[in-house]
Amino acid sequence: MRNRRHTLLFSGMVIALTAAGAGSTQSLGAQQSANAAAQTSAKASPARPARAPARPPRTPDGHPDLQGTYDVATVTPLERPADAKGRLVISDEEAAAAEAYDRQREAKDAAPIAADRAAPPVGGERVATKTWLEAVEQFAGGGTGGYNRFWIEQGREIITIDGQKRSSILVDPPDGKVPAMKADARQRNARLRALAVDPSAGEDAAASGPAGAFDGPESRPLAERCLLGFNSTAGPPSLPNYFYNNLKQIVQAGDQVLIFNEMVHDARVVRMGGKHLPPTIRRWMGDSIGWWEGDTLVIDTTNFTGKTQFNGSNDQLHVVERIRRVDANTLLYRFTIDDPTTWDRTWTGEYPWKATPERIFEYGCHEGNYAMTNMLKGARLKEAEDAAKKQQ
Repeated sequence: MRNRRHTLLFSGMVIALTAAGAGSTQSLGAQQSANAAAQTSAKASPARPARAPARPPRTPDGHPDLQGTYDVATVTPLERPADAKGRLVISDEEAAAAEAYDRQREAKDAAPIAADRAAPPVGGERVATKTWLEAVEQFAGGGTGGYNRFWIEQGREIITIDGQKRSSILVDPPDGKVPAMKADARQRNARLRALAVDPSAGEDAAASGPAGAFDGPESRPLAERCLLGFNSTAGPPSLPNYFYNNLKQIVQAGDQVLIFNEMVHDARVVRMGGKHLPPTIRRWMGDSIGWWEGDTLVIDTTNFTGKTQFNGSNDQLHVVERIRRVDANTLLYRFTIDDPTTWDRTWTGEYPWKATPERIFEYGCHEGNYAMTNMLKGARLKEAEDAAKKQQ
């Protein structure tokens, strides 16, 4: 059941896992000891070039027709996990074992629990996790009973590109890791975090945020305020959110291309053949212009604002996206990140967007965002209690 039918607050907690590098330590899956050796030694499938449609559909203006609704849910993390041992491509057996483990975990999570179950420990249950999705679910409140299986629609498959199972979305650097942040960038982010809540922060922001983090709604992260999807789901780059609301829609209208996201109904409008806005005009999702290189849609985005930092980037972030059709039901989405004020080099990832007949329903996040009111109310009550204690 997709959570787009419900109106609950969802904070931008998942990006914290990626930013902290948690994805780099999660296993691809729990493999039984009896066949672990065989799976580890299994050879990866040879590359099989994707077979493009014999006659790719075209729009009236002659360009490739990329329009449709796509499901981007996946088991594959952004960064390469440790047990991939640096490999981008894993064997079919390894992929099957990882997918099977997550299916078993999903079935276990969906099973009824005992009515007389004891309360979880303070802070929730924190147990060792074996897969990326398991870590995401625990971090997002599963340990305290929040966002249980009823609300979640996670991916179920490892991504496949050119017939090969991929261990990570990142393909460059070769190790599949986000490049180390420059020292100046680390200091810049530390200064910002001392004055404001991280715009990508999740529900743990109260513990790490600055004084006044709950002074008003404007001090809360954009995702928590239902203003922008978490984990760069809207982009750019447009990434899976690993939780729910996994659909994206592309609409082509001649000199404009719309990329619409199910999560928080974020919409990006790409001006085809246009020029970038002046550098004094900055936007949360940047300023996107596009053009065609053969049958590939190229989108160039600049003019970001510091309010929507991607993985600690600055407003100098530059993202180039490439979208092309690889078969009748699949698009390949590829992105390259560049910010010389944050990283020493560019980094690139890619993953498939799968066509789906499912419809996108409005995600009325604001309508049910009672958590925002309750958090601010709780902060005011705590301030009153603290003031009363000082007078005693």
